[in-house]
Amino acid sequence: MTKRIFNSICIVALSVFLSSIVLFMGVLYNYFSSVQRSQLGMQTDLAAQGVSNEGIGYFEGLGVTDYRITWISTDGAVLYDSKTDSSEMENHLEREEIQQALSEGIGESSRYSITLLERSIYCARRLPDGTVLRLSIAQNTLLTLTLGMMQPICIIFAVAVILSLILAFHLSKAIVKPLNELNLSDPMHNNGYDELTPLLKRIAAQQRQIRIQGEELRKKQSEFEAVTTGMSEGIVLLNKKQIILSINPAAMRLFGVDYSCTGKYLLSVNRSLKLQELLQKAGDGKHAEMLLELAGGTYQLAASPVFSDALISGIVLLMLDVTEKEKAEQMRREFTANVSHELKTPMHTISGSAELLANGMVEQEDIPKFSRQIYAETQRMIRLVEDIIRLSHLDEGADDMKWEEIDLYALAGETVQALLPEAEAAGVQIDLCGGAATVYGIRQLIHSIVFNLCDNAIKYNHRDGSVSVTVESRENSVILSVADTGIGIPTEHQERIFERFYRVDKSHSKEIGGTGLGLSIVKHAAKLHDAEIMVHSVVNGGTTMKVCFPD
Repeated sequence: MTKRIFNSICIVALSVFLSSIVLFMGVLYNYFSSVQRSQLGMQTDLAAQGVSNEGIGYFEGLGVTDYRITWISTDGAVLYDSKTDSSEMENHLEREEIQQALSEGIGESSRYSITLLERSIYCARRLPDGTVLRLSIAQNTLLTLTLGMMQPICIIFAVAVILSLILAFHLSKAIVKPLNELNLSDPMHNNGYDELTPLLKRIAAQQRQIRIQGEELRKKQSEFEAVTTGMSEGIVLLNKKQIILSINPAAMRLFGVDYSCTGKYLLSVNRSLKLQELLQKAGDGKHAEMLLELAGGTYQLAASPVFSDALISGIVLLMLDVTEKEKAEQMRREFTANVSHELKTPMHTISGSAELLANGMVEQEDIPKFSRQIYAETQRMIRLVEDIIRLSHLDEGADDMKWEEIDLYALAGETVQALLPEAEAAGVQIDLCGGAATVYGIRQLIHSIVFNLCDNAIKYNHRDGSVSVTVESRENSVILSVADTGIGIPTEHQERIFERFYRVDKSHSKEIGGTGLGLSIVKHAAKLHDAEIMVHSVVNGGTTMKVCFPD
């Protein structure tokens, strides 16, 4: 703006100066021309009087240098000329000033030279005898006058230019200074030009509106961040070019990035082809979903386009943790397959044995053997169904079961007594030690924990082995410990032994009649009581399982 004001002032100043020069030169030139014409007329009158009185003798000894005198007869012939031989001059009858003088008594005219640098002024008087006396004088043109005054004009022009520049510089600074010093933070307290008041009022009104809108945006941003920060689901906001605009902590954790990723291309953070396809569909205006492995878990990604005036302005990417859901679905499929497999074998055995018996294809002495086999497989199916029902009950939360104070030591004693025949049959010694310890829980479930741990310790033991059941009360917990001298559990299987139907040695498990659900029941029952299970086992060195109940 300063430059424009400076240029404008300079142009105006120079224009005024040049206009003044032109006007001054024109007025001056017209003034001198008028004076010169007046003097020429006076000289013509004087010369006409002399010629009228003295005739041609008037010109003798007349020393005139500034004027040219010409005497013309009535027919236009030149009788006398002060500059040129009259006999060699052409007829002047057609000259404008001669024609005017002959008709009106006086005539005037002016003519420019070929170069336009000089103009001749003519004044003619008709004498009493009918002849015409003409005087002329050479006059410089305006162009000649201007060229003659060029030096002083240039000096004046240079001075005017310098003064204009100085004036324009200071004036432009003075004009712009109040504008540069405007306090836009408080527009109504400026001491600027009155003409700026409407603009300042409008700026103040807009600032108020912007502050209100800014507060609303900050409030919404805070609410959005508060909601998204506390979400376990990841959420990412992208523009239409898939640049990250906002990302919550859950999404940052899944992608392994921090807040510095804002403003970057999402696919530079995660280069998954599946993610690229998902964003491409959302970019085409379609809602899209997919499963993706992130941070050691399974997540369902949902991408939805954001429309503004029927145009896609961005994409919202939502990441839901479905790891447990997928695991549960996988476990359900495995459970269904395992149940089918576990039931199929005894049913085939029962069906085959019954068919042989029905068709009389079994010797009389072998009938008890087949009957015992049918009974054993039937009992196995019953135990399997009972364990499945018990697990299903535990999955539902066992809300219908009674909670009470239980003496864990006494309950363990009852269980040990019930398992003594089984232990003696397996050649395993089982002992109980410790003291009274009270836990708050469901008797049936705690009995299942003790029974299954002791039953497994007996079944998976060596002949002449031992099982030690210990109940002890500590400061903030009650610990049930079942230690055996059995075959042990390999380290790689210890994390999976609580899965349903999982067996370390499937052939041995089936031989001893296990359903593969005992430790799953123990895990679920312990979880309902907020108890923690710890396993320590060495192959062929025995296994110790501890269940820590909170006091």
